[in-house]
Amino acid sequence: MKKLKQVPLELINSMNKNTLMDQLGIECIELGEDYVISRMPVDKRTHQPMGLLHGGASAALIESIGSMGSTLLLDITKQHPVGIEINANHIGGIRSGHVIAKGKIVHAGKKTHLWQVDITEEGTNKLVCSGRLTVMIIDV
Repeated sequence: MKKLKQVPLELINSMNKNTLMDQLGIECIELGEDYVISRMPVDKRTHQPMGLLHGGASAALIESIGSMGSTLLLDITKQHPVGIEINANHIGGIRSGHVIAKGKIVHAGKKTHLWQVDITEEGTNKLVCSGRLTVMIIDV
């Protein structure tokens, strides 16, 4: 399987400026050969009305990681990744702190990529959400 390009985390995080990832406080904290790890705060930006982590914030984190990872598998002067299907199973609630999401590439084909993403509570590793993202690869 192709390996993710290893680029400085500062470069990846600078691409988030003025985007949803910036608004939600999502930051990439580690890159591996076949995975991406990001961190997101659980606070007023990511809460639902009952004070828990919003499922939509978790879905945004899943899509962000998969898109980020697929970008690192492509020559973005020729191809772009676009999310086409996402699922998220919300397993546990969290009210404060941070979550850590690890996205691992499951399939890296010519036209589609599949990412498995598990979101855990920082510090306890308690599983909060598990999801999958399918990414379509389009020519520029």
